[in-house]
Amino acid sequence: KKALEISNLRFCYKVKQILQDVNLNVNVGDFVGIIGPNGGGKTTLLKLIMGMLSPHTGSIKIFNKKPTEVREKFGYVPQIYHIDKSFPITTLDATLLGIFSKTKFGFFTKKQKDLAKDILEQVGLKDFIKSPFSKLSGGQTQRALIARALISDPEILILDEPTANIDLESEQMIFDLLINSPKKRTILMVSHDLETIIKKVKKIIIVDCKVTTMLPHEVCEHFKIGLYHKPII
Repeated sequence: KKALEISNLRFCYKVKQILQDVNLNVNVGDFVGIIGPNGGGKTTLLKLIMGMLSPHTGSIKIFNKKPTEVREKFGYVPQIYHIDKSFPITTLDATLLGIFSKTKFGFFTKKQKDLAKDILEQVGLKDFIKSPFSKLSGGQTQRALIARALISDPEILILDEPTANIDLESEQMIFDLLINSPKKRTILMVSHDLETIIKKVKKIIIVDCKVTTMLPHEVCEHFKIGLYHKPII
C-alpha cells in the first residue's frame, strides 16, 4: 500500500525552478532517508508533501488523498534552530503543543498529560518533564520535539535533520526510537550524515532539483564511482 505518490511534479519559486520531473512512491511503513546538496530542494519537497506548498504541475497523493485533506496524519520535527527556545514553557508543555488543536478552550485533560509524560519517558526525558524547555541541551531538545510530533499518533513522521549538532548518544537513542517503534509509521528523514543514514533506512531519496530513489548500498557505490559527486554538507 502506498503512503505517498508523487507524479510528474514541478515546482518553481518566482522564476527559479526548484523541483522538476519528480516521480516518487513511498510505501506504508517505509523508513526513508532524504539527502542532497543545500539548495537542492529537500525542504521544498517536505513542504509540498505536507500541503504547505502546492505544485505548479503534477500531483501529490497521501493515502490517495490531497495533502491538505490528511494533515492530521502528519507529525513534523523541524530543525532545532526553527524553535523559539526563549518561550517560558516546560518540556511537558512543549510536548502537549502537539495536540493543542484537540483541546477544548486550550485546556489539556489528565489523560492527555499522562500520555505526554509516557512519551517523554519513551524518549528518555522522564527526569526533565517539569524542566524549562529552554534549558534542554541540543539532543534533549530534539527528543522533546520528537515527543511533540509523536503525541498526535501520526501515520507519517517527517523529520528535518533531527540528529544535526547533537551528541552520539542522543543520535542513537533517536534512531532506536524510530526503528523500534511498535507502530509501523512511514518515516521521511532529511539528513546530511550520509554515512549514518544509509545504515538505518530502507530507501534513500536524493534531491537535487530532480529526485532519484536508490537503495542504501547503491548510494555507496554511486558515491565511489563519482556518479553523485556534489558534497553533502
